[in-house]
Amino acid sequence: MNIFISNLSWAIKDADLRDLFADYGEISSAKVIMDRETGKSRGFGFVEMPNEEEGKKAIEELDKAEYDGKVITVNVAKPREDRGGSRGGFGGGNRGGGFGGGNRGGGFGGNRGGGGGFDRGNRRSF
Repeated sequence: MNIFISNLSWAIKDADLRDLFADYGEISSAKVIMDRETGKSRGFGFVEMPNEEEGKKAIEELDKAEYDGKVITVNVAKPREDRGGSRGGFGGGNRGGGFGGGNRGGGFGGNRGGGGGFDRGNRRSF
């Protein structure tokens, strides 16, 4: 069972997550997600527990618990395809990519008139 943990303190590391869940059973993996650019925690992580009953008990007891000064949220992790919405890549999706992509009028060659140019309403963060 894959478990999603959010609202983690920025100081939490993989070993801390493993320790938190160790009382509930065997842990296959524990991973705090880090920002690629800064190397700092993004405040959420995943724990994989092979035994579903142990995983359910951990979720039940740890959801809304205080850990390292923050109230954490613990749920069954949703597979990527079930989370809804796609951020798309460069020019991908239907959100108007960098150069005329999608259907919302991209940066250059879009269908919004005004001679193209940069569309400030179409900012993205990566």
